[in-house]
Amino acid sequence: MSSPAAGAIMALARTPAAAARYDLTPRATVVCSALVLAAVTGLDLLDDRLGIAFSVGFVLVVVSAATAVQDRGLFTTGVMPPVLLVAALLIVAATAPEAIVIEGLPETAGVFGLTLSATIAHGVPLLIGHAGAIAVIVWRILTVRR
Repeated sequence: MSSPAAGAIMALARTPAAAARYDLTPRATVVCSALVLAAVTGLDLLDDRLGIAFSVGFVLVVVSAATAVQDRGLFTTGVMPPVLLVAALLIVAATAPEAIVIEGLPETAGVFGLTLSATIAHGVPLLIGHAGAIAVIVWRILTVRR
């Protein structure tokens, strides 16, 4: 007996074009990326400090988004990394400012000062994640079958 799930798996195994039907829409990719990064941020804040788990999670989220989106959403995933990082850091700065620890930053720095400083402090993960996402996008464009 064959189930619908087995039929879908067999269709995916037969042709790469069938796999494209299961890619995420641009909107779904942005929503999923934001939700996953929120979960990673929440888990990283369990020790009351934003650390390496947030940085690694961010890189993995933006690179995975570039691989999971439909072809028409490649531009969206190309511009998403900086926006996603700044939005996540803005929310952390507004809700848990003590989690952003930057040496030399005055305690009177407001939410926007914390967000700007945290964005600068997380510049390397932003660079790695954005470069990885763009590399995946370029690879997908170059390997598309015409």
